[in-house]
Amino acid sequence: MKFLRLILLTVVLSPFSIRAEESVWDKGVPVLENPVEMTVYRSPTCGCCGKWLEHMKKHGFTVRDIKSNDMDRIKKELGVPENLQSCHTALVNGYVVEGHVPAADVQKLLQAKPEAAGLAVPGMPAGTPGMEMGGKKDPFAVLLFDKKGRVSTFQEYRFY
Repeated sequence: MKFLRLILLTVVLSPFSIRAEESVWDKGVPVLENPVEMTVYRSPTCGCCGKWLEHMKKHGFTVRDIKSNDMDRIKKELGVPENLQSCHTALVNGYVVEGHVPAADVQKLLQAKPEAAGLAVPGMPAGTPGMEMGGKKDPFAVLLFDKKGRVSTFQEYRFY
C-alpha cells in the first residue's frame, strides 16, 4: 500500500516539478517597448516554424501567421535567393526575415535600418530559435542580403 501511495504521489506531483528550460535565445534579450507587426508565411506542416513564432512573440513582435502550401512562390515574390532559403519567411517593416533568425538580430536590423532586403539563416541549423535540440548547437551565421543578390555576414554564432 505504501508503494502504491508513493507511485500515486509521484504521478500527481511530477507535472509540477518539471519546468521547461528557458531557451538561450530568450535570456537577456529585451522585449520591444512598442510591439512591431510581423507577417510570417509558413507551411502548415512545419512544427519548428511555430516555435520560432513563439520566440518572436516573447520579444514583443505581434505575429500574423499565414500558412501556405506554395512557399516557393512566396519566397520568389519576396526576392529570397535560393541559396538563403529556409522553412519560413517573414515580413517586418519592409524587410524580409528568412528562417530561424534570432529576435535580437531582427531588433538590431530594425534599429540600424540598413539599405538591404533582409536577413536570412539558410537551412535549419540545430540550436537556432525554434530548432533547439538539447545540447546540439550548430554554428551559424545570420546573413544580410540585398535585392541585387549581395550577401554579407550580419552576425555569427559559434558558441552560444
